Amino acid sequence: MRITVSKRSSMKEVPKKIDLPITGMTCAACSAALERALKKTGGVLHASVNLPAEMASIEFGSAEDALPLTKLVDVIKGEGYGVATSRLTFAVQGMTCAACVGAVDESLKKIHGVLNVQVNLATEQATVEYIPTLAGFGDFRKTVADAGYTALRISRGFTDEEADRKAQEYATIKKHFIVSALLTAPLMILSMAMPESRMYSVIMLLLATPVQFWTGMRFHTAAFAALRHGSTNMNTLISIGTNAAYFYSVFATIAPHFFMARGLQPHVYFETSATIITLILLGRMLEDRAKGKTSEAIKKLIGLQPKTARVIRGDVERDVDLDEVVRGDVVVVRPGERIPVDGLIVDGFSTVDESMLTGESIPVEKSPGDAVYGGTINTSGGFRFRTTKVGAETILSQIISLVRQAQGSKAPIQRLADTIAGIFVPVVLIIALCTLVAWLIFAKENALPLAFMNFIAVLIIACPCALGLATPTAIMVATGRGAEKGILIRDAEALEQSHRITTVLLDKTGTITQGTPEVISMEIVSPVSGNNGFTLSQILSIAATAEKLSEHPLGKAIVRKAASEQITIADALTFEAVAGGGVIATVPSIPEDDRHVLSVLLGTIRMLRERGVGGIADLERIIATGPASGSPVCMAINNQAAGIFFCADALKPDSSAAVSRLQKLGVEVIMVTGDTARAAGEIAAAVGIQRVFSEVLPAMKVAIVRQLKSEGKIVAMVGDGINDAPSLAEADIGMAIGTGTDIAIEAADITLMHGSLLVVADTIRLSRLTMRTIRQNLFWAFFYNVVGIPLAAGLLYIWGGPLLNPMIASAAMSFSSVSVVTNSLRLKKKTLYEGD
Repeated sequence: MRITVSKRSSMKEVPKKIDLPITGMTCAACSAALERALKKTGGVLHASVNLPAEMASIEFGSAEDALPLTKLVDVIKGEGYGVATSRLTFAVQGMTCAACVGAVDESLKKIHGVLNVQVNLATEQATVEYIPTLAGFGDFRKTVADAGYTALRISRGFTDEEADRKAQEYATIKKHFIVSALLTAPLMILSMAMPESRMYSVIMLLLATPVQFWTGMRFHTAAFAALRHGSTNMNTLISIGTNAAYFYSVFATIAPHFFMARGLQPHVYFETSATIITLILLGRMLEDRAKGKTSEAIKKLIGLQPKTARVIRGDVERDVDLDEVVRGDVVVVRPGERIPVDGLIVDGFSTVDESMLTGESIPVEKSPGDAVYGGTINTSGGFRFRTTKVGAETILSQIISLVRQAQGSKAPIQRLADTIAGIFVPVVLIIALCTLVAWLIFAKENALPLAFMNFIAVLIIACPCALGLATPTAIMVATGRGAEKGILIRDAEALEQSHRITTVLLDKTGTITQGTPEVISMEIVSPVSGNNGFTLSQILSIAATAEKLSEHPLGKAIVRKAASEQITIADALTFEAVAGGGVIATVPSIPEDDRHVLSVLLGTIRMLRERGVGGIADLERIIATGPASGSPVCMAINNQAAGIFFCADALKPDSSAAVSRLQKLGVEVIMVTGDTARAAGEIAAAVGIQRVFSEVLPAMKVAIVRQLKSEGKIVAMVGDGINDAPSLAEADIGMAIGTGTDIAIEAADITLMHGSLLVVADTIRLSRLTMRTIRQNLFWAFFYNVVGIPLAAGLLYIWGGPLLNPMIASAAMSFSSVSVVTNSLRLKKKTLYEGD
């Protein structure tokens, strides 16, 4: 027996925000009803329910305010819906008695997201029921290990469990449709070929009953669940309509004399109820298949993850499930294999295809010390690397998470549709009852059958689904399309806002340019007052020593220049970076000089002037005659001007084309830089930018964004550095170059993974196409209902036109939802730019 003490707290670790996969929603009324219920729940700060993603996002005021998961599940079930769960069985090694079973059981139950646990000592296995968006095998393994045991996965490797569930649902609805169609076909033939009789009605009853109460039971069950909790949805309309036709026909079959005694023919409408169910099942099946395509981007991203990794454990190479790889493992990668997780190469040389991250098709050379990323492909050579990020920490997992987050968010334009969907079904029920009463009162002949059929037609043709799907499906396709292009959109609001962009503010370094400037010219201030005898190589050595710890691109350029000329670079004795100015350092004296310490200033001429450096006039003269394209880095030794370095940053090859494309989209392009006006003007002219803000300190970028916004412009800021983060947050839309810092990316609304400015234009174009598609979807959804419901009520009949058969109404209703989803899928084929 092993006695263990769990390292975990007795309380579950509850996050402030959770995502719950929802089952049972079929239309916008469902999602609206559930969202209202969640918002009313105590402790919930905000709730958002996404119909096509079938996901509820719930935010609490704080982790302490978070409700027990079981209560949230009860609230959802109380509204007639469910929470999608998964079951996983895995082996647990080390259990020897009932106390061990209890320890494992209790530790697993403490994981947030776990609903039920069963631990079996005889089989040495544990079965866990959990919510896949909140927990997974990695959590189970860690918790079991903390309890003193070992969990080993015995099921298949990594899989998108929710995709499996949806595939199973699609297979079920397809089976139901096929059975329903096979039973409905003879019903239609009988209704057209045979005269009405008692035998005729009985045969039709036998054929229609399985359709009504087996293949169509999903509608009745969902309608009853909604009714039981005081709400209605699309299933309510379908259930009332088909049950009305079915039970009217049953009554006419078993009691025909009731109708005959009143001078009415006992017509039956079994084919109507069966055909309505069959056509709606067909629409659901097509809709589910189309909705599945809206999330293909996620599936492709998940498919980039290999299911196993080859790790070295005890000097032996072993293939293990991806979930079993832990930080610090040494992983072996052979030619042609996908890299499983993120890490640093410790042995070997190779080239890696990182196109899924950078968009560059040319493989990148890798050697010891270089970083590699999960999902990329090792094209040649074998190597070993030590893992630094696993599971949800990897770049690929973060991309998947960001795309999921965007696809589950709501755009502001969706609010109107949500408001209407919330009252849609009750309004339709009222209209249907008014239709029934009006026809019974005003019809001169055949009042009952006419009233009855128009009542059913109104119920069946009404479609809140199209309203609910209009915006989310377009958002899902667009964010997926963006991810394929290297455009990671944080949420639907950012995607919607991007179509309104009128001005793009571009940071120069690392955005327009490569971000790796080089020293193109050096000059000594002569004579150097108080610093006689310094040669150019000595000046470079002193400057490189002072800049050795600098993170600024120009400082690094000076260090690279010294290293390339094999000049000694010592360690600075003190170092201080001055934001927007330069560096202040004390460095050891060079061998040829007898002084022990040199005080060095490197940076802008403004900084040197403000610190009272002598010889400023000499620096100004050199700058005036120096290369215009070079950014000057002025140097002072012991508070006297000593030298100047001109650094130039090469343009990205597509910067000029990107600026041109933005301008063709009607967007004004402005450049902001800390460079001198002369250097900035030359760069701007080279790429076709007319307006430039030069000599800008980092803190001034926010003020510039505010100035542009005060001019009535919708501003997008594009940058990649730490000092860009405040302005990215201040702009209407912040776009971070993915090759930049994590801080800049965190502050941005949109991350451009490829580092190319061309994708800025792609982002705006994608947003405009998306908004056009959403408007088309909303127009047709509203138009369809505004026109269809009056037609179903018999409006045309008043002027001698035809009545709308309920079977035609059901086909139209199914088509409306499918058409909205299909229109959204067209975004996948839209051209973002010529040559796409």
